[in-house]
Amino acid sequence: MERITEKFLQAVCDRINRAQGTPLKPYEKGPDGQYHPQAKCYHLSHAYGSVSLHKMCDEGSGVNDVFGCGHVTKRNLSERMFAFLRGLEEKESA
Repeated sequence: MERITEKFLQAVCDRINRAQGTPLKPYEKGPDGQYHPQAKCYHLSHAYGSVSLHKMCDEGSGVNDVFGCGHVTKRNLSERMFAFLRGLEEKESA
């Protein structure tokens, strides 16, 4: 069985952002030198040795747990993210 790495999960997260037309990074440095949240960006969150897929809110002031499952193993999240990506691709081709 193939090991699921952080780099692999980030690549899948980037594919989701591209499919949705959303920013690849949750925060960008603005001309004022401050970091600003990027609305609707999907990004990985880490806690308790596990990982979750979060999405920045429209105003960029908070996040939503995309799958509503909290932080899970990398393998579990990988399976969920691929199913989500497949749904996005199916919607796009319909």
